[in-house]
Amino acid sequence: MRFLIRHPNAILGNDRLLVSMGEKGNILGFFYPRRDGAQHVVDSGACLYTGGRLIWLDSHEWNSKQTVEDGTNIINTHLSHSSGIEVSIQDLVHNEMPVLVRKYEITSKEHLNGKFYYYSNFQVGGTSRMNSAYYDVNRDMLVHYMHDFYIGVATDLVFDEWQVGKTSDKGWAKSARTDMEDGKLQNNMEEIGDIDGTIGLEFDLMPGESLTITILIGIASGRQDVCDMTKDVLSYPLSEIIRGSESTTVEWLSEMRPLELSVLDHDPVFRNEVITLYDRSLLSLNLMTDPDNGAILAAPEFDPAFEMCGGYGFCWNRDAVEAVLALMKAGYPEYAEKFFTWCKRTQMPDGSWFQRYWLDGTEAPSWGNFDDSTQIDETGSTLYAIERYYRELEDPDRGEFLDSIRETVWKSAEYLMGRTEQGLHDPCRCLWESEKGIFPYTNAAIYAGLKGAAHMARESNGSNDSNRAEMWSERADRIRGVTIDKLWLKEGYFSRGIIDNDVRKTVDSSMIGTFVPFGLLSVDDPDERSMILSMIEHIERSLRVPVNGYYGIKRYENDNYIGGNPWVVTTLWLSRSLLTLAASMEERDDEYDRLVNRALEYIKWVMRSATSSGILAEQADKNTGKAAWARPLSWSCALFIENILLLDRLKDSSSKDD
Repeated sequence: MRFLIRHPNAILGNDRLLVSMGEKGNILGFFYPRRDGAQHVVDSGACLYTGGRLIWLDSHEWNSKQTVEDGTNIINTHLSHSSGIEVSIQDLVHNEMPVLVRKYEITSKEHLNGKFYYYSNFQVGGTSRMNSAYYDVNRDMLVHYMHDFYIGVATDLVFDEWQVGKTSDKGWAKSARTDMEDGKLQNNMEEIGDIDGTIGLEFDLMPGESLTITILIGIASGRQDVCDMTKDVLSYPLSEIIRGSESTTVEWLSEMRPLELSVLDHDPVFRNEVITLYDRSLLSLNLMTDPDNGAILAAPEFDPAFEMCGGYGFCWNRDAVEAVLALMKAGYPEYAEKFFTWCKRTQMPDGSWFQRYWLDGTEAPSWGNFDDSTQIDETGSTLYAIERYYRELEDPDRGEFLDSIRETVWKSAEYLMGRTEQGLHDPCRCLWESEKGIFPYTNAAIYAGLKGAAHMARESNGSNDSNRAEMWSERADRIRGVTIDKLWLKEGYFSRGIIDNDVRKTVDSSMIGTFVPFGLLSVDDPDERSMILSMIEHIERSLRVPVNGYYGIKRYENDNYIGGNPWVVTTLWLSRSLLTLAASMEERDDEYDRLVNRALEYIKWVMRSATSSGILAEQADKNTGKAAWARPLSWSCALFIENILLLDRLKDSSSKDD
């Protein structure tokens, strides 16, 4: 099967190139010219030919340790073999050009001779059909191309041999992968169709000696462009290229709001771990944000053929608004500004937003094309986020933003009014995209969206805006009242929803959205505070999964998606709720301590679920605790940032006055 589920352990990239990578340095994704652009690679990695056989560096024979350099997107992978061979790989993407730079260093405890092969099976332009490739003797470069995509593989050393072949071995040239098996390549110069390619270098190492090889994989829109680009990169010392990559991310991180985290002063080791993952989450969001349009990937695509899910390489407004609000609070408001400009352009004629989009704003493959299959919470949450951003601005920027976004907000609010004439929203698909019905989370998102629109209308100078503000605010209050009346159960939590005219008592973690972020329930009201605490109690009682030494939270009872693992998002919802409750307390007492410590336990569970390179997934495997499914997930990264910013607002109760 050509398309396989590919879960990365690390990501790296720049404005035009996003690369996802396995834990042994194998390339899993090579997306250009956008984060959701064509996936140009099936397989690309190195192997050694020694002792009459091939040893692939991503095989089970190697033990691996992969890390990322702090404050950078530079990935270090160290591989060790039982025979005494050690391979270190340093991967980075050039800070300006779409070129992946791969530095290999090979050492051995024993005498080692043989060949280093770098193999690639590209699907240039996102397809393996009608590809072409050739070996350029004058430039020592292997070039694969289709239409206006050209991928060049070059090295700082001169190739000894090469092969351009047919992957199926049915053609004029033997498959490059097969051709390596006898340690001698045929040096075929060019081929067309479903093709692969290999370059080879001989080596002879005495014990303790090392061989260093730098591989470049560049992609451009023209033949001459890719040749000139790789030649340009090779003209600079590798150390200078590394410094350029480091300085780009270090400079970007220097703009963030500084963290104190005084609540963690008693545990400096954990505090440093939190800051490291916080930085990594920020860098992950930056890598998944389209620099031109401002849209944000849910996750780098890992299931392009929709074999086990609907794919993740798209922009959902629901996920994206969490990301831009987290970035805004962390000190990067420009991401929100650009995203809301994108929202103006992508809004549907009826005032809503589609299920999901390509990053350029065109509608993506969807199962939300009808009124009852759309996801109204996405429109509500977008409107809510627009108003959150508006609140952060000062005049004259505030007035200018309102002028620019007014029509978008008004249309969106009227859409929500039309979908809530009965007080609860019309039947639609839930945020999990699994059921059709009426849901607390969706009603809460609509409530927050209409309240936000009403606030903006009250401050607008347009005709009839005060009347709009009153109507929208009244409808929001009605939605709030009916949601509590119809969906709050006597057992002490919100039902999952009304599905097929039946009030489902399934415990669903998304009910916490009625508290954070949407504020349908207020912590300042004693009765509603009790409701919030009761919701949290039911979620913990019914949805906790013990793994990684702590507890993660499932989406809902009897969830069977990908085995029913606990999710990072749902766990961070709970910790965020606990921290919000703590932040609302005037006294730092024992209850305050309990809330903060419970939140920290959930945060520690999330941190233990991260990959070795520090990326947060959608889920953690319920048996192993390791990162599972989509990774990194923008939503997970955003909620981790939100949690740490909340934690930063708190004080260590151990330092309170006696």
